[in-house]
Amino acid sequence: MIYGSGMLELGQTFSMEQMIVDNDIIMMERKFMEGVVVNDETLAVDAIKMIGVGNDFIAHPSTMEQIDLASDPRVFDRRMLGEWQADGKKDVIDVAHEIVVDVLANHKVKPLEADVKAAWDKIAAEADKAYFARAGKE
Repeated sequence: MIYGSGMLELGQTFSMEQMIVDNDIIMMERKFMEGVVVNDETLAVDAIKMIGVGNDFIAHPSTMEQIDLASDPRVFDRRMLGEWQADGKKDVIDVAHEIVVDVLANHKVKPLEADVKAAWDKIAAEADKAYFARAGKE
C-alpha cells in the first residue's frame, strides 16, 4: 500500500507539486510490477550485432526508444543533458509546478452518473440517521 502522496514534514504540510512527483514514482512502481517484456527488440539484439559487445550503446537510437519501457514519467526528464539544457533546464519541481497550474486551470471533473450519486446519497443518509440515533439527536 502506498500512501502519503503530496505529504511533507511527516504529513504536517501538503504540496500539490510533491503529489505530482509522488504520482510519477507510484506510476513507475506500478509499471515495474507489470513485469518486463523480453524479446529481440527490448534486448536490442540488432544493435548488439551492429555495434558489438563491449562498445557504446548509449547513443544508439534503440536505447532511447526503449528507455521508457520501465516507466513513462511526466516529471522526470530522461533526455540527454544537451537536449535538456537547450530546452530550458527545467528541474522536477518546475515541471511539477507547470502540471499543477495546468490541472488547476483546465481540469474538468466528470460528473457522477445519476445512479452512483443516488447510491452514495442513500448511504450517506443512512449513516447520518444511524449517527444521530446513537447521539440521541434524531
